[in-house]
Amino acid sequence: MEKASGRVSSSLSTVDAGVDNLGLELTEEGVEPEGTRTEVQEHSPADGLGPPSHQRGNLQSFTKTRRFCKTHAGLFKKILLGLLCLAYAAYFLAACILDFQRALALFVITCLVTFVLVLHLLKKFFGKKLTGYLKPFKHSRLMLWMKWVFAGVCLTGLILWLALDTAQRPEQLISFAGICMFILVLFVCSKHHSAVSWRAVFWGLGLQFIFGMLVIRTDPGFNAFQWLGDQIQIFLDYTVAGSSFVFGDTLVEDVFAFQVLPIILFFGCVMSILYYLGLVQWVVQKVASFLQITMGTTATETLAVAGNIFVGMTEAPLLIRPYLADMTLSEIHAVMTGGFATISGSVLGAYISFGIDASSLISASVMAAPCALALSKLVYPEVEESKFKSEEGVKLPRGKEKNVLEAASNGATDAVGLAANVAANLVAFMAVLAFIDATLSWLGELVDVQGLTFQVICSYILRPMVFMMGVDWTDCPIVAEMVGIKFFTNEFVAYQQLSQYKNKRLSGVEEWIDGEKQWISVRAEIITTFSLCGFANLSSIGITLGGLTSVVPQRKSDFSKVVVRALFTGACVSLISACVAGILYVPRGAETDCVSFLNTSFTNRTYETYVCCRELFQSTSLEGTNPPSFSGPWEDKEFSAMALAHCCGLYTNAVCA
Repeated sequence: MEKASGRVSSSLSTVDAGVDNLGLELTEEGVEPEGTRTEVQEHSPADGLGPPSHQRGNLQSFTKTRRFCKTHAGLFKKILLGLLCLAYAAYFLAACILDFQRALALFVITCLVTFVLVLHLLKKFFGKKLTGYLKPFKHSRLMLWMKWVFAGVCLTGLILWLALDTAQRPEQLISFAGICMFILVLFVCSKHHSAVSWRAVFWGLGLQFIFGMLVIRTDPGFNAFQWLGDQIQIFLDYTVAGSSFVFGDTLVEDVFAFQVLPIILFFGCVMSILYYLGLVQWVVQKVASFLQITMGTTATETLAVAGNIFVGMTEAPLLIRPYLADMTLSEIHAVMTGGFATISGSVLGAYISFGIDASSLISASVMAAPCALALSKLVYPEVEESKFKSEEGVKLPRGKEKNVLEAASNGATDAVGLAANVAANLVAFMAVLAFIDATLSWLGELVDVQGLTFQVICSYILRPMVFMMGVDWTDCPIVAEMVGIKFFTNEFVAYQQLSQYKNKRLSGVEEWIDGEKQWISVRAEIITTFSLCGFANLSSIGITLGGLTSVVPQRKSDFSKVVVRALFTGACVSLISACVAGILYVPRGAETDCVSFLNTSFTNRTYETYVCCRELFQSTSLEGTNPPSFSGPWEDKEFSAMALAHCCGLYTNAVCA
């Protein structure tokens, strides 16, 4: 035993000597190098378990290399980032030089990212200094005078612009009168008239108007959003690859459900990935910060309304879930109004697939955010003390997924519920609408009133309101019908009907058949697109209450108090957006040269064919049995008679007899 004990002691002393030579320390948990956290236990060569001398040298080299890498990790990251930036710059320049038009999307994305990075750097290095310089002026008399001067300049500019711009198109004044009418009605319905924050109201409406002018009137803004809409349409077309593989080409081409519902799944998946990466939260926070600074609203309500631009009315409150229990009634009203006034990104893709103008849908959804805050503070002003006035008071949570694949899978899975909800609502509401129409028709026939339907009733009741939005009187019945369907049924059915009217116009169907209008003008289509852009319908009341109550059940009574008022306010947001579109809309693109167009061989009906044939019919006169005579640009044209014969083969007119 003593010999064995001596051998063990000798071995331990040898191990200690070997460890000391390697610069290691023995601890209770193992062996680790001095100054490091490496948990590797070494043995001495004397007991047959220790590493040979060349392995000890390798271990020392590895330890030194590891220390060096840790020490200079920041430098290595900068070098790697610099190399990646240089590689991207070379790729970017090559793409632009080879074909700039083809690389336009890459150019726009690069410019946006560069702009954001520059702003971030400026804020990081100069933000505090700039804030410190401006702080003394925050509550000074000079700042107050500057605000009044700015308000006066804006009001004067608006009056002058309206006077000059509407001189050529007086119908735009009707849309302006419509805005004034809706604001007056909402003020009459206000909960606390004396507490209205007119700063929030005028800033919200002003931002909506400025953004609308940028998108609708200016060529760069119009072209940018038109390009963005085209890119989204191209992006959505990739859905066909997945839906065709699962359902087959025949179903995808012929069945509505297999055309539209897979787009909701695809868009939901993409939005989930963007949320996981933090891009959605970043954009929402920037938009919310801008709105909060200009309008003076609180952090929670502003974040929720800004989030509604991208997500639905049940998902947006989840962005501020921890704060819902302490929010005031005015803030809750603003959150609900934002949900009713906008649409989610998922169904946006579905509406674009209908053929609805993508740029109008995108701009309508963005314009609704400041207007929703403005009208919410008009209808339900703040009379309580909010806990969330600080700009830094609210932080948006990141996604809980572990990686991008999990985010994509969860997004697609969650979108299944939305797609099923859309399909179920369409089946139910279309069936209920058909039953209501049959019932009304039966009741009408009992008193000799033929063709009485829900659409007809809406077309009469809502016609004055639609006219105040700037729609031509002849188009008002159809537009009023769609607005009524949107409010009493849902916007999905209304947009589907709008797409049918648009397809009729583009396919060259006659405008009037048997005294019934078959389609509406382009101006009316744009105004209708804005007026339908929102979840403000009766069925959304239950969805909103269910979503918020599940998060904060103890405030169910508070939610029930304000939900109807918020629904009405959200509906007015869409209608005011439509009025803004009516003020700003002007026909774009060169008019069709009908003389040159009809001089070609045309056999199919198109919108251009209908417009040019109608112009030719109006320039044609018949005198007894003599050949038709032509006036205007058609006079003395050898092909006029042949063009008239072609038009008469496509359309019916008195001159064709």
